[in-house]
Amino acid sequence: MPQTPQRASSDQPTPPWHSLSADAVCERLGSGRQGLSREEAALRLQRHGANTLPEARVRPAWKRLLVQFNNALILFLLTAGAIAGALGQFVDAGVIFGVVLINAIIGFVQEGRAEQALAGLRAMLAPSARVMRDGVRATLPVAQLVPGDIVLLEAGDRVPADLRLLHARGLLIDEAVLTGESVAAQKHTDTVPEDAALGDRAGMAWSGTLVAAGRTTGIVVETGSRTQIGHISTLLGEVEALATPLLVKIGRFGRQFTAVAILVSALLLLFAVLARGYDWIDAFMLVVALAVGVVPESLPAVITITLAIGVRRMAARHAIVRRLPAVETLGSTTVICSDKTGTLTRNEMTARRVISRAGTLLAEGTGYAPHGALQLPEGQAGLAPAAQQLIRCGLLCNDAVLRQRDDQWQIDGDPMEGALIALAAKAGIDHAQTREHWPRLDAIPFDAGWRYMATLHRDPERGGAVLLLKGAPEQVLALCNRQLDAEGQPQPLDQAGWDAAIAQAAEAGERMLGFALKHLPEAPSPLGFDDIGGLCFLGVVGFIDPPRPEAIQAVEDCRSAGIAVKMITGDHAATASAIAQQLHIAEQPLVVTGQDLDHIDDAALPELAQQASVFARTSPEHKLRVVQALQSRGHVVAMTGDGVNDAPSLKRADVGIAMGNKGTEAAKEAAQIVLADDNFASIVAAVNEGRTVYDNIRKVIAWTVPTNGGEALAIIAALVFSLTLPMTPAQILWINMVLTVTLGLALAFEPAEPGVMLRPPRAPQAPLISPFMVWRIAVVSLLFTAGAFGIYAWAMARGHEVALARTMVVNTFCVMEIFYLFNVRFLHMRSFTLRGIQGTPAVLWAVAAVVLAQLAFTYLPLMHTLFDSRPVALTDGLLIVAVGILLFTVLELEKWLLRRLDWFEELRTQMRP
Repeated sequence: MPQTPQRASSDQPTPPWHSLSADAVCERLGSGRQGLSREEAALRLQRHGANTLPEARVRPAWKRLLVQFNNALILFLLTAGAIAGALGQFVDAGVIFGVVLINAIIGFVQEGRAEQALAGLRAMLAPSARVMRDGVRATLPVAQLVPGDIVLLEAGDRVPADLRLLHARGLLIDEAVLTGESVAAQKHTDTVPEDAALGDRAGMAWSGTLVAAGRTTGIVVETGSRTQIGHISTLLGEVEALATPLLVKIGRFGRQFTAVAILVSALLLLFAVLARGYDWIDAFMLVVALAVGVVPESLPAVITITLAIGVRRMAARHAIVRRLPAVETLGSTTVICSDKTGTLTRNEMTARRVISRAGTLLAEGTGYAPHGALQLPEGQAGLAPAAQQLIRCGLLCNDAVLRQRDDQWQIDGDPMEGALIALAAKAGIDHAQTREHWPRLDAIPFDAGWRYMATLHRDPERGGAVLLLKGAPEQVLALCNRQLDAEGQPQPLDQAGWDAAIAQAAEAGERMLGFALKHLPEAPSPLGFDDIGGLCFLGVVGFIDPPRPEAIQAVEDCRSAGIAVKMITGDHAATASAIAQQLHIAEQPLVVTGQDLDHIDDAALPELAQQASVFARTSPEHKLRVVQALQSRGHVVAMTGDGVNDAPSLKRADVGIAMGNKGTEAAKEAAQIVLADDNFASIVAAVNEGRTVYDNIRKVIAWTVPTNGGEALAIIAALVFSLTLPMTPAQILWINMVLTVTLGLALAFEPAEPGVMLRPPRAPQAPLISPFMVWRIAVVSLLFTAGAFGIYAWAMARGHEVALARTMVVNTFCVMEIFYLFNVRFLHMRSFTLRGIQGTPAVLWAVAAVVLAQLAFTYLPLMHTLFDSRPVALTDGLLIVAVGILLFTVLELEKWLLRRLDWFEELRTQMRP
């Protein structure tokens, strides 16, 4: 957000705060180094309001609860449940009402959690601040800060408002929550260009960021919702979370199915009464039973359970799901927009390259672990004196401490200094012993003003003292007139050679530090800036936050699965491009910076977003625009992030994925999924589970709809052709109650089919009922109807009474649904395999439960009374089982034939992009 002074007297546009000098800012705000008077501060507080973020408008709980029932399928189920209860079918009515209630409660709880996102942002603000009022230091609640207040900060403080820095010494501010920058930003008081990116505005300190080192004095320029974090809060409140593809499709399916069911029920009721002479009450009971039987009332519950099982599986793979539909959505993802630091990389700086006159050394190993070797230049048997002195300089001119905690190496201090300690250990230098032999006498701490750090040590080898210095390479070179050769002897400085070597390392995306020394006959006391100069240049060290090894494989898995990976980071373009190449996101990635995005309109952005692989130096608005641009091209976008700056885009994305370890609460609350290990590989594992979940939902639908359709078609055929009903209304409800809850639920536990990550993502616009499933529903419904009438005709031809014939029909339906269950377990391959026949524990338990229920239905006298059933002879029972085997065989032949004629692939590929 441009930082424009709000108190200008002119109507002309005024320069942003970061482009004004400190004195100009003080003048514009009518304040001075002694701060505001208490009276003036009170007036400004009344004028500008409290320094707090706006409270989110929260819907009343009762509204959030009622909206869960605003769904066509749910309303139809409620009606069916009420009618079933009125008919005395209390168990069936209870199942229907239970399903509706469970879904309503889950949705109610999930929406309540979503409304905590802005609360997570408000928690980022510091509780109090040290300010100057009337020339006296005072500690005030942050809410009372006003523009013009002078704020005092030191290491460990959280910045309480947006500040223009007036004074800074050794100031480093961790701005990762806003910019995504992996290293604390160096700050100074100089002006920067008006169009500077947020991360380059070195004269500003942003509300909610953390002072990592040094101290500063700043003047408050923006408070409350006008701060950067306040602007993000406003963005977050304006962003509408998209309905997931699954919810959209289920809603559409429910409305269409309900309309068809009501229309068909009404026509059947009129037909039965007017054309077939049924009594109104008998016809009404039959149609209601048929409607309750055909409506897949257990489908929402089974889908919810399927999603919940996916949640459990994802949790085992370090992905914590906060909102159930995100499980399925992740499986349909076509683009993953990933943050770089900590997700694709380790978020641990590593000294990778050491350049001296002895050549270039490459350090093995990653992170702060002091393990690994140095790859020496060809022909060198050991570490050259020049390289040894450079590495020792990095160890001594260093304030960091490296510790091992629970088998993990951690750094206390600056990450780059920690990497230098690990580098020394790889070179065989004992850091404790070296620091003891070269005791520090004095130091000049790092400051953004002079861009280097210097330390003074007693020299045990040559006597006297040695001055060691490290800093920005160009600044260190400017202080040198000599350099060490390979053997450690001084020689004239080769400025052009060093400039070329530094440029080459920078192109590889490495952050560079230069090192120098100066031998002194005696130690100056104290060490002053006059002692800095005439130094001997030692060389440079290149640092990089290395990619996670598992992330490289995960990116390759995404490529195989047809998922594009795009890096969106606040880091520099060269660094981001180098990491993208190492991860194989692209061989020559197209890098777009935030500055580029500012000059691209919304019409041209979708095409650029499609082509680009890396977006660098991005702001929250940039990330949000990129996500929306990709969605406008029909992509299902998963967005990862950990900072406050990521919250709007996390909320807008189809799936927002926050980091669990290093992520802010604002990011976690805005996201649907939280990664417990902050690892990109866990996202790919979650995509695998998401695809499995969607496959299982399709299997549930592919099993439920045609089996219910077979029941309905049999009744409709009997009415239309004036045949005896093959089942009574009570028997229809029995089938619906017993089978759907058991066999349909078993499909929720299915493991992934082979090659699930080798298929392209399905098209976001693909319907829930695909062309292949429409074909399968029609075929299976007709086969079920044929099986029912075939058994009924067989029974009547054998001279059985109608009640026994109907009992055989009910059992035939159950057997066919069991065999069809084994067929539908594999939608993308044949089911007649050893794995297919063995089933899963869930399938076997479900089949056992149905068999026991049907034995009770057929042979218990109580069931005879309730459902008018009769015992079935063994020979008739074997014939019923044979019908199930025949159905399985026919459907396997259908799969084979469709694949043989390429119809199967054609129907299936219609679901792809």
